[in-house]
Amino acid sequence: YFKKINPVGKPDIVKVEDAVLERIRADCKPVLFEGQTYRAGVLSDGTACEYPANWNPKRQPDGCEVVTIDKVGTTMRRSPSAAYFFFDSAPLADANSVAEIKKRDDVFESYDAWCFWDRDYKEMAAEAKELYERTDYLIVGNFPGHIFAGGEIVRGYETFLTDLLQNTSIARCVMEKLTEHQIARFDRYVRAVGPYVQVINVSDDLGAQNAPLISPELYRKMVKPYHAKLYGHIKSKWQGYLLMHSDGAVAPLIPDLIEIGVDILNPVQHTAGGMDLGVLKREFGRDLAFWGGGCDTQAVLPFGKPDQVKDEVRRSIEQLAPGGGFVFCQIQIIQPETPPENIAAMYEAVAEYGSYCA
Repeated sequence: YFKKINPVGKPDIVKVEDAVLERIRADCKPVLFEGQTYRAGVLSDGTACEYPANWNPKRQPDGCEVVTIDKVGTTMRRSPSAAYFFFDSAPLADANSVAEIKKRDDVFESYDAWCFWDRDYKEMAAEAKELYERTDYLIVGNFPGHIFAGGEIVRGYETFLTDLLQNTSIARCVMEKLTEHQIARFDRYVRAVGPYVQVINVSDDLGAQNAPLISPELYRKMVKPYHAKLYGHIKSKWQGYLLMHSDGAVAPLIPDLIEIGVDILNPVQHTAGGMDLGVLKREFGRDLAFWGGGCDTQAVLPFGKPDQVKDEVRRSIEQLAPGGGFVFCQIQIIQPETPPENIAAMYEAVAEYGSYCA
């Protein structure tokens, strides 16, 4: 039995039963923005599941599915052959001035507070308190924190990347508004779950397969000041570890992330350019913990043999575990085509190779 909690931009993200977590020896649990009300559904392979009641994709004549995700009409689309939904519209794509953007507080209030997130802060706080008082799990707060990705969402990917170079006043206005929104939301969030979570996860994908999405120089000039403002605010309001999720080749940006308060990097995509695990551990292991990097989810886990999976897990542990500062996790979401025996092999290998003393 699975409960599908956050379909946007992902394949099938599920809330897994406690028995499964115990079987794989999981020692962390998230406290999420998620749906409170669910409805019966079926996955693409016919497996029964439950979806958030407000997640209602509509089938189009061309076979694609389209869903409206917020109050201002942002939509996402998935083609028949794809596992992922992608943004199909951007609410500020046609804005031509700073004045136009400043008038659209409604966009910044709802651009990533998606309609299927109908659980309130009181309910989230109750779950966090229950986990804190009655379990031994490390409790992870999942706070979106999108600034760079937020710009891509509200302006469109190509438009926002162009803004960073050619329309800098618009780009700065967008990121300033996003930062203000995230800070206000964090203050509400931390009042609810702050006493109970030991790690807070923020996300802002900065990397492609072979290099950062923008140059380190452009990141430092345009984006880093807003990350620094948000992350500094988070750490001034809450005492814990800040985890930054960014896929891809982000090695050139790691010193900047450490400087602005990031304590943990995820998902440590060692298949991306410049992300050699041994080098990362040697250069940054004193200042940064690595949460991920355990097994490649693009090739090895979905398409390799169980023995290949085990070898990959062993090598990752050997490179990242010495001295501590490593939390095992596969690089990204386990993809739909992954054979169950490979998933089992991964966790068997963790049990075999994963014990170490810091």
